[in-house]
Amino acid sequence: MPVRCIYNIIKINIEKNKFTFKHVYVENFGGETVAQGQEKYEYLGKGIYAVISSSHGFGTDALLLADFASPKTKDRVCDMGTGCGIIPLAMMRNASPSFVCGIEIQPKGAEQFRKGIEKSGLSEKMQAINCDIKDKKSLPPAGSFDIVTMNPPYKGAGAGIESTASAEKIARHETLCTADDVCAAAAYLVRYGGRVCFCYRPERLCEILCKMSSYKIEPKRIRFVSKNSQCEPWLVLIEGRKGGKPGMRVEKNLFIQNPDGSDSEELLRILGDYRENVK
Repeated sequence: MPVRCIYNIIKINIEKNKFTFKHVYVENFGGETVAQGQEKYEYLGKGIYAVISSSHGFGTDALLLADFASPKTKDRVCDMGTGCGIIPLAMMRNASPSFVCGIEIQPKGAEQFRKGIEKSGLSEKMQAINCDIKDKKSLPPAGSFDIVTMNPPYKGAGAGIESTASAEKIARHETLCTADDVCAAAAYLVRYGGRVCFCYRPERLCEILCKMSSYKIEPKRIRFVSKNSQCEPWLVLIEGRKGGKPGMRVEKNLFIQNPDGSDSEELLRILGDYRENVK
């Protein structure tokens, strides 16, 4: 039986940065509850904490995307499919933008993000939203954000071996949202002239660039990520601009390891104080 849960739909007052909450009963997506596991506070540095669990953790790609997006202090940012909120929390650690929200379809992930916000003392500048990016009525108003990001499911539905774990399957495979859904939601949320940043596997680059253009998000910057200079890229970081003119810059590759296998200087910069906790 599907499980009913309560989530908060947040309406944002752009001028006063205030929120109005409306409690709504919805069917739990996927028809089953996410298994309750142990949670752990992960210290990211500068007083910022993320709450991780076996269902909702994070990888290097999330930290790379947060760094690639590089919000300014005046920016309002939205991260879609935020999971435990690692990208918004990393952005707040790195640049302290004026406001960051994270949208997550799974109640467990959104709750972990909320706990991380409270632990970090950032309730006035951050918000967790538990809703579906395909449901515009549940989203913040159109054009509310200067930057929209997402570390999306890398694999199409039915591609590769699908995990039997519900949370992991949703995170890795396009079971609840497609690349079209991702681009449509980003185009809705970002203001005209604002930036949209994604990360994907390189084999899907052509597809994603075409879809971004079809939603009037002009690809402007890409950067490939490789283990080292001898390895093929395993990730591509993509930035587009809503209503932008044609013309894209390909940046130099980001290597996460030195030839001797140690972490590269750039990766250490991106990890920041967090690297002291992962040794």
